[in-house]
Amino acid sequence: MNKIQDAVKNARKIVIKIGSNTLAKADGTQNTEFMTSFASQCAELIKMGKQICVVSSGAQVAGVSTVNGWARKKDVHYRQALCSIGQVELMNQWRNAFGAEELHIGQLLLTKDDFENEHRSLNIRNTLFTLVDEGVVPIINENDSVSFDEIKIGDNDNLSALTAILWSADLLILFSDVDGIYTDNPKTNKDAKLVESVESIPELRKSITIGGTNAFGTGGMETKIQAAEKVTEYGIQMLLANGGREKALSCLITDEAKATLFDVK
Repeated sequence: MNKIQDAVKNARKIVIKIGSNTLAKADGTQNTEFMTSFASQCAELIKMGKQICVVSSGAQVAGVSTVNGWARKKDVHYRQALCSIGQVELMNQWRNAFGAEELHIGQLLLTKDDFENEHRSLNIRNTLFTLVDEGVVPIINENDSVSFDEIKIGDNDNLSALTAILWSADLLILFSDVDGIYTDNPKTNKDAKLVESVESIPELRKSITIGGTNAFGTGGMETKIQAAEKVTEYGIQMLLANGGREKALSCLITDEAKATLFDVK
């Protein structure tokens, strides 16, 4: 058994973040087939005695899928309105996907203020514990329809890290559109090498080239490394893997899946 399999098999409480690129097809519409498959894989883990919390991007993608005429509008008010429309559609698709596995979901829309306020953060924690203890899968996203610079976390990599810390998770899994951290961008540099295990993040930063954001998401490799810095400080392992692979979640247990494991300090 390799380190990746160990990390997933030994974890009881797992936060899984799904990026926008994973939830979007090439044309920018929702990848409902992925959502159905992912819910089925989560159900398998729950049957194994694991507790799952999902941080899901994709509200804007779902908004574009619903109101296609707004796709090219860049005004911030339209983007926030798209997220408002899309969040409803996104949760409906997640409800359908998990409902097929006879699992209920619960929605939490959060901002940075919620984590910085002691009373609110305690309420988040209590809600997460209650939902999961009752067999309900929490689906978390940033409240993009109302958040602005001062209260915006800005990306779901860091949101998932904050969630993992608050919930006292054992493992954070970030699903992206690459297999893990590479020494350079593998899409432009064929000689880029996958970094399979990270024990020192400062050393990692010295040895890799960090690119920009992707087409749909607000993050990039930098935000994923920031997430790893946050959770490993609290003894939580983190995996970065490719959500686009078939049965990406199940493969982390059953196969020699490619990924980057950030070990605890």
